[in-house]
Amino acid sequence: MNEFLIDYHDFVGTNPEKMFKSTLVQGDHLMLGLNCLETGQEHHLHTHPEQDKFYFVLDGKGEFTVGSQVFSAEKETLIWAAAGIPHGVRNVGESRLVLLMGIAPGPNK
Repeated sequence: MNEFLIDYHDFVGTNPEKMFKSTLVQGDHLMLGLNCLETGQEHHLHTHPEQDKFYFVLDGKGEFTVGSQVFSAEKETLIWAAAGIPHGVRNVGESRLVLLMGIAPGPNK
C-alpha cells in the first residue's frame, strides 16, 4: 500500500442518524475528508472563523447554503466558503451525497 495514494471509496460510509464523516488526510496546514449524507440528511449552517473550506461533489446532489446564497450542485462541482462565511448542505437527491471536503489551515493549527 502506498501512503501517498488514497482511494476515497475506502472511506465512504453511512450513519442513519446523521452525516457520516471520515478523514482522508490531516496535516498541520490542511485536512481532507469525506462527508456522506443519505437522502434528506443535513449538515446545518455553521462557520469556521479562521479556516477556509471547500466541498467537491463526488456523487449525488446537494442543496448548499453559502452566506445568503442557496443553490443546488451535482457531481464535479466545487463549493467554496471562505473563513467566517456560514455554510451548510442538505442531500436533496435520491442517492447518497458524497463530498470531498477540505479545510485549511487544518484543525490542529
